[in-house]
Amino acid sequence: MALTGRTALLAALGSLPVGILAPSWTGMLAVNAPLSLAILCDYALAAPVRTLRFTRSGDTSVRLGDAAQVHLAVTNPSSRPLRADLRDAWPPSSWPAEAPPEASRHRVRVPAGERRRVTTLLRPSRRGDRHSAQVTVRSYGPLGLAARQGGHRIPWTVRVLPAFESRKHLPSRLARLRELDGRTSVLVRGQGTEFDSLRDYVPGDDTRSIDWRATARRSAVAVRTWRPERDRHILLVLDTGRTAAGRVGDVPRLDASMDAALLLAALASRAGDRVGLLAYDRRVRARVQARAAGDVLPAMVGAMAPLEAELVETDARGLSAAALGSAPRGSLIVLLTGLDASSVEDGLLPVLPQLTRRHTVVVASVADPHVERMTRSRGSAQSVYEAAAGTQAHHQRQRTAELLRRHGVTVVDATPETFAPAVADAYLALKAAGRL
Repeated sequence: MALTGRTALLAALGSLPVGILAPSWTGMLAVNAPLSLAILCDYALAAPVRTLRFTRSGDTSVRLGDAAQVHLAVTNPSSRPLRADLRDAWPPSSWPAEAPPEASRHRVRVPAGERRRVTTLLRPSRRGDRHSAQVTVRSYGPLGLAARQGGHRIPWTVRVLPAFESRKHLPSRLARLRELDGRTSVLVRGQGTEFDSLRDYVPGDDTRSIDWRATARRSAVAVRTWRPERDRHILLVLDTGRTAAGRVGDVPRLDASMDAALLLAALASRAGDRVGLLAYDRRVRARVQARAAGDVLPAMVGAMAPLEAELVETDARGLSAAALGSAPRGSLIVLLTGLDASSVEDGLLPVLPQLTRRHTVVVASVADPHVERMTRSRGSAQSVYEAAAGTQAHHQRQRTAELLRRHGVTVVDATPETFAPAVADAYLALKAAGRL
């Protein structure tokens, strides 16, 4: 049984004159006995909570930053009308930090034998699966003095997918891809090494592209046109070790890497390449086999959604073995990891030759914008020390990147705002150079 504020108010109002005019146990009994009887009658007339039936419906997935609607249908099979407050409990991360407590609370009235539906609007602040907790119902009597209270577990899961904020950069990169493919007026001759078609020679064409055999069979000079290679394999490797747990700007490093991976996957699939995903720290956390356009993004988004960084050092040898086992020879491996000197020099560098002998390798890392701001600090002794520390960290990253480049690795090191398009640009540059 739960008593309401109305009950406390009536008890206080009834006790006040008794305490002033006739302070005695008889007077108190004269006031509280009828009130207690009214409470018991009100409790008895309240609709039972245990017999209520609930069914859920609504969204099962939502992109981070968007809203999801989860519907809860309440059926009252009893002969008494239901007047109740209902709380549909979800984990705190199902709403922004500034969301009011009323976001999960509803007031419902369900006549006897009927059904009503309430909607809870979720705005998750983190990726992953959000599971409903408990539906708590407080059923009031007709006088509003007492209430029955009980809970029901109605399972429902909403998967929060990565935000993919970098999709705004996709149209411009697709335009550059079409230029490489020779399908726009910007380039007369597509770049690449894969034969596309024959056409008539026009002044300015490279004479090395003339097909003399085809020219001998025609009345005009014929030249070969080329396009970037298609149906190449690209493996995106997410390092989910301890370095991925750090925050860069307003997001974890792992989320920034996922954003870049999704942009590159969307771009590469449009280019006709097959894209796969591998998430690894000390074991495989997620794996998506290489797929063509249309299937790759939904599969990758679903695999990335529940991933969280593990506070362990990544096993570089295990990562290398998993990557070699997932990618056929001649693939492009894009390793999204950190550029910490210790983890790269002690972990990645010893196993790097195994990867570079068989594949083209890109190492992409998100730089902390706070370190960039530290290097520009001036005006006080503390600011000068911060600038010195920031400059030292910046030079250390440059030195680590140079070590990787000496092994034939393409290195991308950019802040979160420019990281995803920088990774896409590195892919386009390799495609234009015919290295894929």
